[in-house]
Amino acid sequence: MTELILHHHLHRQRDFSERTFGPYSRPLRTEGAIDHIKKEVREIEANPADLEEWIDLAILSFEGALSQGYSPEAIAAALEAKQTKNENRKWPDWRSVEPGKAIEHDRTAEVLERSAYP
Repeated sequence: MTELILHHHLHRQRDFSERTFGPYSRPLRTEGAIDHIKKEVREIEANPADLEEWIDLAILSFEGALSQGYSPEAIAAALEAKQTKNENRKWPDWRSVEPGKAIEHDRTAEVLERSAYP
């Protein structure tokens, strides 16, 4: 099994994408990624067990970040930082949330931080 090093994969994705879909500086490139993400979400809703559709969504999310000029290394670091941030947040007991609804973290601390600044 090959060990995936995310920033190496993102360099590969960026090279393929620019060869195939044109430069990221091309007008409306980001909008195209967003449009494709919406299509993939509908496909996932139709068949949530299709792993390939979930992977399409992940690839398109990375594509959107690349289209905004973020480097593969910055994207990989942001992914790791966001996971750590989520792990450090306070979450409700999943059993207390209505099935099929998003489980949101406790935003009390964020509201208090914002209210501390005039």
